[in-house]
Amino acid sequence: MRTAIVAGTRTPFAKSGTVFADLSAIELGKLSVREVLARANLPGSEVDQLVYGTVVHDTQAPNIAREVGLATLPKTVPAVTVSRACASSNQAIADGANLIARGYADVVVAGGAESLSHVPITVSDRLAKRLVTAAKAKTLGQRIGAFRGVRPKELIPVQPAIAEPTTGETMGESAERMAKENGIGREAQDEWALRSHRLALAGTEDGRLTDEIAPVYVPPSYAEVVERDNGIREDTSLERLAKLRPVFDRRHGSVTAGNASPLTDGASAVVLMSEDKVRADGVEPLGWIRSYAFTALDPGQQLLQGPYYAAPLALERAGVTMADIQLMEMHEAFAAQVLSNLQWWDSDEIAERELGRSRAVGHPPLDVINVMGGSVAIGHPFAATGARLTTTILNEMRRRDLELGLITVCAAGGLGFAMVVERS
Repeated sequence: MRTAIVAGTRTPFAKSGTVFADLSAIELGKLSVREVLARANLPGSEVDQLVYGTVVHDTQAPNIAREVGLATLPKTVPAVTVSRACASSNQAIADGANLIARGYADVVVAGGAESLSHVPITVSDRLAKRLVTAAKAKTLGQRIGAFRGVRPKELIPVQPAIAEPTTGETMGESAERMAKENGIGREAQDEWALRSHRLALAGTEDGRLTDEIAPVYVPPSYAEVVERDNGIREDTSLERLAKLRPVFDRRHGSVTAGNASPLTDGASAVVLMSEDKVRADGVEPLGWIRSYAFTALDPGQQLLQGPYYAAPLALERAGVTMADIQLMEMHEAFAAQVLSNLQWWDSDEIAERELGRSRAVGHPPLDVINVMGGSVAIGHPFAATGARLTTTILNEMRRRDLELGLITVCAAGGLGFAMVVERS
């Protein structure tokens, strides 16, 4: 059974520590799910399942999906949280499509939310053991005794890091290494970043991007209304970008804060529906899922090249080639990552070495890739980006009256995702 995407929306994406600093991922998720139900003109009683993603889990509420569902849907609707790094809401959508394909659901709400303003801060192992001992103590003396001999270094919080547990390398360090190994220079990265900001600004000013956004009235006063992404820089230029210092290799590097996606807060959601339900209700969907693919590679190699492997598999499953793709949305973790994947897709040599193919996979013309900018400008709330990409591409395919589109996402752990969507 085919799966339709009948509606999609998101909150504005905001740099962490700014306008959404006091909103949790759960609160942001509630806003996006309420809005997408309204846009689909769908009562919550018709939803069979909620599948929702997050990456940085709230230790007090690890099943974000259930918390979001309890506030937005009937309490009898099952809800499950998924987590596949930056492809978490892509996983949520894929899981929803699988439920529908099996006939286990007719309507699924899927998406994801992230608040990087609320990253859990952990303590040292020694202090954690002392705290557990104190919690179990039965007398005041035993509680005090648990902290006898505590050293200052035990009290230092463990700083959160977006690093690979297997390699210790952060995503930024991986992007830096990829830029060097693939010969992706600083100027090319800055040019891509500038392109992202300019196209996102154009999409915001003409209403195409803001059309997918649900305005957020910020508590507690609700006087401030956030209606657009706040990371898009209308004042940036190649000259300004060139002045930024490299972050991950300060002497010889090329990856900067300007050509990388920022830490971001935000949420997104889509409504998925079975073909039978679409026909019965006379719904006009945004589009249909034709195929998808997840892949993985050794994190110690080119960590963010996952899309290179996922796209050919998704295309093959859809029965099409890259030449058939009319519009493409690529997650922009880093400009270096985007340019590295594009470079590999164009290489016959790499196609033979990595895929066992005699010819390059290719990619669509650049002027149909990320036509309203990407994560470098719009922002990247980890678990929300996938549903944002899905909504963005389908809305633009409808405006342009296009048939086939491709979404790709790189993710931590060397993971890759690709999905082919269609309108007929």
